[in-house]
Amino acid sequence: MKTAIIFGITGQDGSHLADLLLEKNYKVTGVTRRTSTDNTTRISHILNNKNFRLASGDITDASSVLNILREHEQVDEVYNLAAQSHVAVSFKQPGLTWDITGKGCLNILQGLVDLNMLGARFYQASSSEMFGKNYDVELGMTTESKYQNEETKFLPQSPYAIAKCAAHYMTALYRDGYGIHASAGILFNHEGPRRGETFVTRKITKWIGDFVKWMNSLNISYADLSSACEEGDSLFASGVQYSFPKLRLGNLDAYRDWGYAGDYCEAMWMMLQQDEADDYVICTGETHTIREFLDVAFKEAGITDWSSCVIQDPEFYRPAEVDYLRGDCSKANTKLGWTPKHSFEDLVKMMVKHDLE
Repeated sequence: MKTAIIFGITGQDGSHLADLLLEKNYKVTGVTRRTSTDNTTRISHILNNKNFRLASGDITDASSVLNILREHEQVDEVYNLAAQSHVAVSFKQPGLTWDITGKGCLNILQGLVDLNMLGARFYQASSSEMFGKNYDVELGMTTESKYQNEETKFLPQSPYAIAKCAAHYMTALYRDGYGIHASAGILFNHEGPRRGETFVTRKITKWIGDFVKWMNSLNISYADLSSACEEGDSLFASGVQYSFPKLRLGNLDAYRDWGYAGDYCEAMWMMLQQDEADDYVICTGETHTIREFLDVAFKEAGITDWSSCVIQDPEFYRPAEVDYLRGDCSKANTKLGWTPKHSFEDLVKMMVKHDLE
């Protein structure tokens, strides 16, 4: 039976990856930082699985990481999915972002070296945010032909992206310098019902779910809302005492390459099954604006015009915006045999359906 450690087990990706590995008959240890509140909601369904163990550890503390690794000296695979992954938060807490997202990766890699665990295979979760504004614009490409692949230069536009770049380069360094089978997946935006509610995609679908439930509780429909709603901060109907706050978002014109998190976690596992370690872009190859996401999401809830529901709030704009992300996963297609199984519309409808329940 193979064994694996997942740092960042309680996040969206950690829970999906744990599901996958357990299905493949792995023995899995998930590492989470001890907190005063329960943060195991996404993995509650596997807590009693005989092949799963939850361990307490802090990726920012090298000694804590060493203790975890020392308990698993014969481990086959180590996955680092731990991060402070909110780009906007990284501008407000750059030091914390660096400690978790950048230094945390170094602590694991150096721990593998210090304990002579060079036979363990290592996966680092890199991010498309590392590309930043670099989409080969200097080549005069049209919007339709812009893309980022493994050869595209990084031009990070946030503390989060800079920390991810450092971890990415550190992974390559320890691969070349120590011979560790260390691979990095440069994952483009990947979402799903397990996505945190403060991320823009889940923020949208969660708001839609709550809004529809609010209307149902008052026995009103979208057509009953007052035309005066267009000017205010809330939605309300004539003769109804209660109102519902509008959805506040930032830049609606940013392009993103969105895929389903479960598909992308399969790619992570596939990377560590290869004879040679390497880095791979994981994406769908399509790009859509947040406006397009809103179109599909609201339509799934039976609302064709969402303009009265959304407020663009400067608070949610980034200090440095990344306008366009679209990946080219030809290498993953060819070498891993990986392709995404869910389309953009599949993803959005899946998320809305979940939040309507």
